Amino acid sequence: MPTPDLHIHDSLINECRRGSRRAQFRLYELYSKAMLNTAYRITGNREEAEDMLQEAFTDCFRNIGSFRTDSTFGAWLKSIVINRCISRLRKREAELVYIDDYSPHEIREEEHEEVNWPDPAVIAKAVERLPDGYRVVFSLYLLEGYDHSEISQILGISESTSKTQYSRAKEKLKKILLTTRRDG
Repeated sequence: MPTPDLHIHDSLINECRRGSRRAQFRLYELYSKAMLNTAYRITGNREEAEDMLQEAFTDCFRNIGSFRTDSTFGAWLKSIVINRCISRLRKREAELVYIDDYSPHEIREEEHEEVNWPDPAVIAKAVERLPDGYRVVFSLYLLEGYDHSEISQILGISESTSKTQYSRAKEKLKKILLTTRRDG
């Protein structure tokens, strides 16, 4: 299996370093949709996600000289987007529900029954209804692929708190989906 090319957009990045607006626009076209989705999953608000996207790209192009090619441009940009979103959540003094008293949850064997999954739009709406702290950890872990160690570093919380938040987010999401199913 061929290894992915980490330097796929090097020519565009070099043009951006020289101040090319055309190259900046092209990178924006290539990455904006994915980064907007990331911002939206973390903020839970479309307008706020769009603001964070614009600010992240502004930061990106202002600091493109500091981009090192030991990672992909997309990974570097995603870290800017995530940090922007988390900073926004902190600035708006969101009540991030971090629980420091970690008690391991008993892992149950899932019953093997047929699951009728709701429409993806219903799930997305339910994720939006999660409290900020739950939604951020849930999104970073399940949707963005970070592990709990990385999340703890990003958010400045303990790894056990990240695990607890994720577990509680899943439980809360189940309750929201059950309520939605009953009420719908």
